[in-house]
Amino acid sequence: MPDPTTLSDFEAAARALRDAATSAFAAASSADALELARTEFLGRANGRINELQRLVPSFTGDDRRIAGRAFNDTKNALESALAERRDALASAARTAAPSVDLTMPARRQYVGAEHPVTRVVEEIVAIFRELGFTVAAGPEAETEWYNFTALNFPEDHPALDAHDTMYLAPGVVLRTHTSPVQIRSMQAGPPPIRVVIPGNVYRLDPFDASHAPMFAQIEGLAVDEGISFVDLKATLAHFANRFFGPTRTRFRPSYFPFTEPSAEMDIECRLCHGSGCPACKGTGWMEILGSGMVHPNVLEAAGVDSERYTGWAFGMGPARIALQRYGIPDIRLLYDSDVRVLEQLAR
Repeated sequence: MPDPTTLSDFEAAARALRDAATSAFAAASSADALELARTEFLGRANGRINELQRLVPSFTGDDRRIAGRAFNDTKNALESALAERRDALASAARTAAPSVDLTMPARRQYVGAEHPVTRVVEEIVAIFRELGFTVAAGPEAETEWYNFTALNFPEDHPALDAHDTMYLAPGVVLRTHTSPVQIRSMQAGPPPIRVVIPGNVYRLDPFDASHAPMFAQIEGLAVDEGISFVDLKATLAHFANRFFGPTRTRFRPSYFPFTEPSAEMDIECRLCHGSGCPACKGTGWMEILGSGMVHPNVLEAAGVDSERYTGWAFGMGPARIALQRYGIPDIRLLYDSDVRVLEQLAR
């Protein structure tokens, strides 16, 4: 801006600045463009309005007063034009057509639920807590001694083979059951012992409709003086009636290296109520767990006097129980990341 030498020149420069700024503001088609125009004309450091302000002190007397008023009028006119254009752009943005079709239905929010296996485990633990059991846990990477030897597995047992068990290093395995925690619980202190043991276990099983290489397991252990098979049967029958509702149970002889005598426990089929169906293979019964009296060798390996104390133990797969409770046909659905599976089970 050339320096005006007279008051009339100053007033002409003020009018020119007002016209230029008003035109620039009106031409701004977006908030960003308007901000650039504001900086050019009203910027605190380099705005053109500052050039006009610096000329006011060059006048004296009445001319300075007139020049000052002309400057103020010009600045107010620029700020008013800026605010007017800013409001116009904001109003246009509010009335513009939306970039999305607001008439479309909203995308629904999927809400998951507690995993069915987790739910089953928590229910089982709660039932045994009422009976005075505490929860115990142990490492998932175990030594062969805790996983097999202390549990009375012979050295030539097939479970020790690499095609059945996942070995991490010589003598170190991913536990194939939660039974090692039984040994650790007995080592932790003298009887009486009543623990329930939930956790994940690993086996080299195929991943199919009824098997998984990693699955949840829950075991129970009770050790004290005078414990008998009667206590085992009564406790597990109580559990079955609490968990499934009034139901018939039966025990069948079986074999496990770590219990003697051993038994499988069945409940009346929840689908056919004992009349026989494909789910129970026509027997009217469904197996839910294995159990038995703790073998004296296991007690001795854990440092418990087998002449003084006896105990019982059981083990079950919460996933199998979840399949029965929720009518899930394929165990692989329990490992599916599709949240709709959990949402359906929560209904």
